[in-house]
Amino acid sequence: MKNINIRKAVINDVNSILGFIEQLAEYEELGHEVVADAEQLEETLFCKNPTAHVLIGEINGEACGFALYFYNYSTFQGKPGVYLEDLFVNDVSRGSGLGKALLIHLAKIAKSNKCGRLEWSVLNWNKPAIDFYLSIGATPIDGWTKYRLDEDTIKKIRS
Repeated sequence: MKNINIRKAVINDVNSILGFIEQLAEYEELGHEVVADAEQLEETLFCKNPTAHVLIGEINGEACGFALYFYNYSTFQGKPGVYLEDLFVNDVSRGSGLGKALLIHLAKIAKSNKCGRLEWSVLNWNKPAIDFYLSIGATPIDGWTKYRLDEDTIKKIRS
């Protein structure tokens, strides 16, 4: 029997978090984009005012996945929201219910903070993830295209 536990990450989890980020990047064929290191994660996730929060998903006491999220705001709703940046469960633990448990826990956090939305992005080719999200009642948002200014562009932008 698998005992699933979801808990708030602590600073001692930083190497596990980095490992999950690297595994996720490899799965998404984006390993070359990972520049984060343990020190950066400590500075941004475990400081006085963290810019993001992490949940650790455990099976039988072993960290097997994570969810990294942050708060945003909907002007239309006049309410905060939660943006799920990353959800990852390691290969051997997929299908165990851990991903669903992480999402349910995050939804409870959103509810307790009176958030109007819980949103995330998924790569168009990631059919297993899309099928999973649809199975829990998530709906894709049509009519919106994601845009980004990367770090170099932010530095170069002019008034």
